[in-house]
Amino acid sequence: MGVPQAMEALRERAALVRESLQKSQTITESMVSILGSFDHRLSALETAMRPTQIRTHSIRRAQENIDKTLKAAETILAQFELARKAEAKILRGPHEDLESYLEAIDQLRSNSQFFSNHKNFKSSDGILNHANNVLAKAISKLEDEFKSLLTNYSKPVEPDCLFDGLPNSLRPSETSPGKHCDLGSKNHSENQKNLENAVYTPPTLIPPRVLPLLHDLAQQMVQAGHQQQLFRIYRDTRASALEQSLRKLGVERLSKDDVQKMQWEVLEAKIRNWIHYMRITVKLLFAGEKKICDHILDGIDSLRDQCFAEVTANSVAVLLSFGEAIAKSKRSPEKLFVLLDMYEIMRELHSEIGFLFGSKSCIEMRESAQSLTKRLAQTAQETFVDFEEAVEKDATKTAVLDGTIHPLTSYVINYVKFLFDYQSTLKQLFQEFDDGDGDVDADAQLTTVTTRIMQALQTNLDGKSKQYKDPALTQLFLMNNIHYIVRSVRRSEAKNLLGDDWVQIHRRIVQQHANQYKRISWAKILQCLTIQGAAPSGGGGGLLGGDSGSGVSRAMVKDRFKTFNVQFEDLHIRQSQWNVPDNELRESLTLAVAEVLLPAYRSFIKRFGPMIENGKNPGKYIRYRPEDLERMLSEFFEGKTWNEQKR
Repeated sequence: MGVPQAMEALRERAALVRESLQKSQTITESMVSILGSFDHRLSALETAMRPTQIRTHSIRRAQENIDKTLKAAETILAQFELARKAEAKILRGPHEDLESYLEAIDQLRSNSQFFSNHKNFKSSDGILNHANNVLAKAISKLEDEFKSLLTNYSKPVEPDCLFDGLPNSLRPSETSPGKHCDLGSKNHSENQKNLENAVYTPPTLIPPRVLPLLHDLAQQMVQAGHQQQLFRIYRDTRASALEQSLRKLGVERLSKDDVQKMQWEVLEAKIRNWIHYMRITVKLLFAGEKKICDHILDGIDSLRDQCFAEVTANSVAVLLSFGEAIAKSKRSPEKLFVLLDMYEIMRELHSEIGFLFGSKSCIEMRESAQSLTKRLAQTAQETFVDFEEAVEKDATKTAVLDGTIHPLTSYVINYVKFLFDYQSTLKQLFQEFDDGDGDVDADAQLTTVTTRIMQALQTNLDGKSKQYKDPALTQLFLMNNIHYIVRSVRRSEAKNLLGDDWVQIHRRIVQQHANQYKRISWAKILQCLTIQGAAPSGGGGGLLGGDSGSGVSRAMVKDRFKTFNVQFEDLHIRQSQWNVPDNELRESLTLAVAEVLLPAYRSFIKRFGPMIENGKNPGKYIRYRPEDLERMLSEFFEGKTWNEQKR
C-alpha cells in the first residue's frame, strides 16, 4: 500500500509541473507579442523625430559658426586697437619715451605679421600697406635717434682721464705733467717686471645706462634690414671720437721722410711718447671700444666684428706707420735701445692685440702688428751687429791728452751696461731669428756677442794708443782704459756672463801696462841714482869710495844730482797733467813708483850726500828731501793744468 500511494503522489506533482510550464509558455508568448508591438512603435517614433534632430544639429552648427566669427572679429578688432595705439606712439616720436617707442614698433611689426597670416580678411592688404608705411617712418626716426644718441655720447677722451687708467708707475710725473715716467732708465729691467702685473682701467666711453638703449635701437635697425645704415653710423661716429682722442693725446701721423729729417733728440722723445701711446691706445682706448662695441652690437656677430675693425683701422694704421718708419730708417748705435723698447712694447701688447683683433675682420691689423714686431727685431739685431763693427772701426781723432778714459771706452761700457738691462729682450731676439732647430742657447749667444764687443773695443784702443809720442803715456792710457773696462764688468751683470777667468786675465793685462809704464818712465831716472861701474876720476874735490870700491868724483855726483833733478822735475810737470781717474789705481801706481824711487834716492843721498853738503851751494844739487819727493809723487796723475801747477 505504501508504494502505490507514493506513485500517486508523484503523478500529482508531475501534473502540477506540467500545468505550470504550460502557463509559463503562454505568458512568454504574450510578452513576446507585447515587445514586438513596442519595437514597431519605437521605429515609428524614431522616423517621426528624425526631421527634428536634423534641424537641431543645424542650429547648433550655426551657433558655433557665429561664436567663431565673433571671436575672429574680436581678435581683429583687438589688433586694430593695438595697431592704433602703436601708431599713436610712433607718431609722437622716440624723444618722449624711447622704450615705449621701441615697444610700439615691436607691436606694429606683430600686427603686420598677424594680417600677413590672415589674407582672407577683406581689408588685410590695405592694412598691411599702411602698417608697413608707418614702420618705415618709424625705423627712419629710429635711425636718426640712434645716430643722435650715439653722437651725443661719443666724445673724445681727455688725456688726464686716460692717465688715470694707467698704473701709477706709468702716469706723468707731478713735476713734469707733460712727461711720462722714463722706462728706459737704468731701472729698466725692474720696471718691466713691475709692469707684468700692472692693472689698467679702461675709460667709460659711453655711460652704462645708455648702452642698453643703443643695443635695442641697433637690434630694431637690423630687424628692419638697415644693417648697412647701422654700420655706417656706428663706424663714422666712433672712429671720429677715437681719432680725436688720439690727437688730444699727442698722436700724429709721421712719414718715413718726416722721421729722417728729425734731430735725434726730437726723434728719441717722439719714440718714447709712441711707446706710451701704444700702451694707452691698446690697453685703454681699444679695450674700451671693444667693450662698448660688444655691448651695443651683441647678437649681431658679423656686423660687430666688422664695426670694431673699421672703427680702429685708421688709428692702428697711424700708430703702426710710425713704428715702421723707425724700423726702416737709417740705423745707428744710439737707436738700438729705443728699438728694443719698441720691440718690447709690441711683445708686451701681443696677447691684447691677439684678443682685440682676433676676428677675421681684423686679420689685416693683426698681421700688420706682427710684421712690425718682426721688423723691429730684425732692425735691432742688425743695429747690434753694426755697433760691434763701429766699435772696432771707430776712427775718431779725439785726443785724450792726459791718458784718461777715452770717450769711446765710456760710451761702449755704458752701452753694454744698458744692454744688460735688456737681457730678456735680447735673448728673445736671438730666439726670434733661430734657424728652427730650437736649440738656441741665448745666454751663450749673449756671452759671445759681449766678448766680441769687448775685444773690438780693446783692438780700437790699441790703435788709439799709438797716437801718443810718449810711450809711457801710451801704457798709462791702456792701463786706465782696460782697468775701467774690468772694473765696470765686475760691477755689472756682464761679469756673470764673461766669467771670473775673463776678469782675472784682464786684471793681469792692467798690471802689465802699469809695469811697462814704470819701466819706461822711471828706468832712466833710477840710473842717476846708481854708481856701479863708474870710472875713477883724478882731480876735483877728492875721491869717495863706491860700492864696487871704485872712486867717484864730486863732479860726477853733482852731475847725477843735477840730472836727477831735471828729469824728476820734467816728469813731475808732465805727469801731474796726466790723469788716472780711479783713486785706488792712482794710489797703487804712485805707491809702486815710490817703493822703487824713494829707497834708491835715500840710499844715494846717504852715500853721496855728504860729498855735496860739505861743498859750496849744496841746495843747488840736493834740492829734494825724500819727503819732498813723496809729496810730489802724490801730485802725479791728477790731471792738473799748467796754471794749477804754477800756483
